[in-house]
Amino acid sequence: MTAVEVDYVVDGPADGPPVVLSGSLGSDLRMWQPQVAALTSAGYRVVRYDHRGHGRSPVPPGRYSLADLGADVLALLDRLDIRRSHFVGLSLGGMVGMRVAQDAPHRLHTLTLACTSAELGPPSGWADRAALVRAEGTQAVAVAAVQRWFTPQWRAAHPGRTRDYESMVAATSAEGYASCCAAIETMDIAARLSRICAPTLVISGADDPATPPPHGQRIADAIPLALFETISPAAHLANAELPGTINELILGHLKENP
Repeated sequence: MTAVEVDYVVDGPADGPPVVLSGSLGSDLRMWQPQVAALTSAGYRVVRYDHRGHGRSPVPPGRYSLADLGADVLALLDRLDIRRSHFVGLSLGGMVGMRVAQDAPHRLHTLTLACTSAELGPPSGWADRAALVRAEGTQAVAVAAVQRWFTPQWRAAHPGRTRDYESMVAATSAEGYASCCAAIETMDIAARLSRICAPTLVISGADDPATPPPHGQRIADAIPLALFETISPAAHLANAELPGTINELILGHLKENP
């Protein structure tokens, strides 16, 4: 397990409490744009980053693991001289957050998990998707990914933004996307959820076909004192579909755990 120097952007006051935002498979750090103004105006220092194999981050060869992706986060905190941070993760980012909370609990102040799962099978489905992407590129999965990300009503009302998100997926490295599929396929975080000690908020989109609310409920039930919220109408990228609601929930959680 060797960490890579992932690409990142920092917004907000240099002396503000740090909040790391970790995104979905097939996205880049632009997916968090709907949260930046709300967090920075509340005084937080916002750190967005691209997973390895995504955006402008390096694309090391081979299958990745959640341990690899978690090591990248810890290395980023070290580079930025951040001893302890709030962490907000959506989808793959939430899986990474759970792994970091298990492996390095002293580095996280709070944990917010949105539209994610600790057990997402069957494993063969992730292997098949990785094989498709390696053979045909990420454009082969872009339309289907965005159909999972947003409700049909949202896509119909926002055709231009829908195309932008499809382009985001299609621009992701095929090797990086496929190797992150392997990280999801092999994740082993469910059995250790009870060890997470950071104050945790779990948010599910009521219309999320990828990680429906029962997945979030199981996480919240397993983490001591975790809170659970379902929001609607929202599919997988609930942070973009219902940004006001998500921002209110995140800020409420951070302010309750200063």
